Amino acid sequence: MSRFDGREKDELRPIHITKGFTRYAEGSVLIEWGNTKVLCNATIEESVPSFKKGSGEGWVTAEYAMLPRATQTRNRRDINKLKLNPRATEIQRLIGRALRGAVDMKQLGERSITIDCDVIQADGGTRTASITGGFVALALACQQLVEQGLIESLPLHHYITAVSVGIVEGQGLLDLCYEEDSAAEVDMNIIMSDARGFIELQGTGENGTFSQGQLEEMLALGKKGILDLIEIQKAALDGLELS
Repeated sequence: MSRFDGREKDELRPIHITKGFTRYAEGSVLIEWGNTKVLCNATIEESVPSFKKGSGEGWVTAEYAMLPRATQTRNRRDINKLKLNPRATEIQRLIGRALRGAVDMKQLGERSITIDCDVIQADGGTRTASITGGFVALALACQQLVEQGLIESLPLHHYITAVSVGIVEGQGLLDLCYEEDSAAEVDMNIIMSDARGFIELQGTGENGTFSQGQLEEMLALGKKGILDLIEIQKAALDGLELS
């Protein structure tokens, strides 16, 4: 099949990461992934949630929101509904889980880092862009802690990134744009570390089941995309070596 935007089946959309996009956050990144754009800001606070107090360990969490005109029609802000919508809640929990997989909480010490992921423009893959950009923002914030002498070394074990894969018209595809995602028979998000370990897999047969062969095809496509994404993250972080 010919893809909507002319890419090969195992080709990522163009990705660009801009560091220091906002002035005040300890780590700030704008990630542009095709036509999807997400602002990821990392904030350090010298406190932890109550369940971590006295443990000597830190905490990493995330929040996710889509701006009202990130899509073709205006979405109402969650504050107007007095609660987060279920999709945003599920996505921010996913981002937090994924990023905690990179962090040595003891080494971080009793402080919290919150990653705010705000979608400026959506064209598929907002959660994978949030995780990929969110990790870079997290690493920048941790770098600042080291530079300020608050910790001795980066409390990060792995690079963490995420990518979407799917089956569209019977064909396995890497990194689905909106048109492909909305037509997919199978949609999957893959989160992995640079050690090629899985953090999380989310796969759904939208209109039925999928075979083991299709699963293996999607995993192979996802692994290729993950390795390419980690190189993009490393370039954005000037080849930052982790502990």
